[in-house]
Amino acid sequence: MAASMVGICCYVSRRGSCNLFGPATLCLTLRSKFHSSSSAHNGLLLSLHKRGVLKDSFPENAAQDQLPRLLQSGAQTVYCGFDPTADSLHVGNLLALIGLLHFRSAGHHVIAVLGGATAQIGDPSGKTSEREQLCADVVEANTHSIRESIQRIFTNHELHFHDGSRPLGTVTVLNNLSWYKNWGVVGFLSEAGRHFRMGTMLSRHSVQSRLKSAEGMSLTEFTYQVFQAYDFHHLNQIYGCKIQLGGTDQLGNLMSGHEYIHKVSGEEVYGLTIPLVTSTVGDKLGKTAGNAVWLNRDKTSPFELYQFFLRQPDASVEGYLKLFTFLPLAEVEKLMEQQREDPSKRLAHKRLAAEVTKLVHGKEGLESAKRCTNALYHSSMQALEEMSDEELQELFREAPFHELLLEPGTTVIDACRKVGAIPEGPRGYQMVSDGAVWINHTRTDNPEQVLIPKLHILANGLTLLRVGKKNFYIIKWLSL
Repeated sequence: MAASMVGICCYVSRRGSCNLFGPATLCLTLRSKFHSSSSAHNGLLLSLHKRGVLKDSFPENAAQDQLPRLLQSGAQTVYCGFDPTADSLHVGNLLALIGLLHFRSAGHHVIAVLGGATAQIGDPSGKTSEREQLCADVVEANTHSIRESIQRIFTNHELHFHDGSRPLGTVTVLNNLSWYKNWGVVGFLSEAGRHFRMGTMLSRHSVQSRLKSAEGMSLTEFTYQVFQAYDFHHLNQIYGCKIQLGGTDQLGNLMSGHEYIHKVSGEEVYGLTIPLVTSTVGDKLGKTAGNAVWLNRDKTSPFELYQFFLRQPDASVEGYLKLFTFLPLAEVEKLMEQQREDPSKRLAHKRLAAEVTKLVHGKEGLESAKRCTNALYHSSMQALEEMSDEELQELFREAPFHELLLEPGTTVIDACRKVGAIPEGPRGYQMVSDGAVWINHTRTDNPEQVLIPKLHILANGLTLLRVGKKNFYIIKWLSL
């Protein structure tokens, strides 16, 4: 990516919010303080609140006076942190990235901090038990993968969503291991530990909830808030970062950073929280039934991401359009009016799915998602012919993929037997005769039918074979 990566340190919310003031109060505050001003910086906070992207601020009076004036004074640096506990972020993390993108679009600099060090400690926030320990090699690999994902999303935003009306802020991706790797335990505790008070640390909600649990809390987890606070201090000293973005469950860690910086340097810094996004039944978005929807293509394809948002309940789609897209609010309202006039067209759902897929996977990813949708749900031969090997394997992720030599006179029964789609002997022959086999969305009942190019074998050399309702096989034909 051309721009250097600068940003917001955001640790993604995994628990219910801790309000400093209710939504009605915050809305009133934002309107009374910002609505009369034409400043883009003031308008940013009001806009993000209206969209639901921002929930609370710390210190409590920051949203009322200090933070708006800071943003109005010039470009600021905002940071958000992501611990690489997996090799991909998921859609629950996406709102944090979108928060950074909004600040960058307003001309502010953003920093995404990857927790190469803190992932080895484990954030206890929102957890009922300690995370499984990760070895350094796994964390390093996860960090590399997530870095590429974040850079891709920022690039997609710049290419497809930025209108060029004002300069973008810079983007920086950092690994906090870079400033911890040369620290010794004694040196770090001597330098940073003396500024933290046990009573304050013990009072944090993330600590209290774990201390009351049967498993309790390890010393390693207990120190997590010290490391996150020091991250903020380091970024404040090196990059002039004064704003941290985090999930609502990170409020205690944000407060620790504010208190530590105030004691060490006297600098005024601020925390902004984003809401924990849940489904209508209270599940964390993207982690329903433990089946996460990931942002990396090798774990969740563009088609699967597109379908995830396309299938959101009607009651959620307006809120998600405000949270996960950059559409003007007036356009969101217009979409919802069109949806109410003719719900069967699902215009709002389709726009939501398209906008998110384009942000995460780019224009090519969106086109891939639409091809897969047409091929699977609309039985489009043209879509099948336009699909790549990778797209077919993504679409039918559990389907066996076979490369076969195309010999003259190869029949339907030959193809079925070579890939193990039917039993050997008369039973398999009878299955084909009974119409249990479909080739490229067309039922075939002649076992001795010779495969015909453009009908059974697509222009891209592929055949999609289905036996019964759900058993798919992908065949890549190799010429003699």
